[in-house]
Amino acid sequence: MGRLAREARPLCDHYVSLMRPYASVDITEIDGIPVSEGTERVVGREGEAILRRIRPGAFVVVLDRSGREFHSEELSSFLADRKLHGAGEFQFILGGALGLDARVLATGDLVWSLSPLTFPHQLARIIVLEQLYRAIRIERGEPYHY
Repeated sequence: MGRLAREARPLCDHYVSLMRPYASVDITEIDGIPVSEGTERVVGREGEAILRRIRPGAFVVVLDRSGREFHSEELSSFLADRKLHGAGEFQFILGGALGLDARVLATGDLVWSLSPLTFPHQLARIIVLEQLYRAIRIERGEPYHY
């Protein structure tokens, strides 16, 4: 949710460029709604905006603290297994500061937790991109430490 801060953009762009030889990456940002409108209204409106952008046929991964945690190797194996069983496209959804609407959580084929810790959206996006790049490299048997 929301626009990426100027300071975070170079890191996101870095991981996207590392993934480009292996995968098509498209990041869609949804405008945030002022918190002053109230939590329920904000989460609901953001949820509607997200639901309109879910691509039919995509394997939808929703990021939420209630989700499943993975080690990097487990994530790589899980995603590879999904591809083996027909997932041709993955869509990863990160919510806004107030969390995700229950309808969005219910739409996910997987609810993924990065950690029991809470991260700001800007950092969570960078972590997701880095972990996806790492998962690709692990799947291919290529080194991923640099």
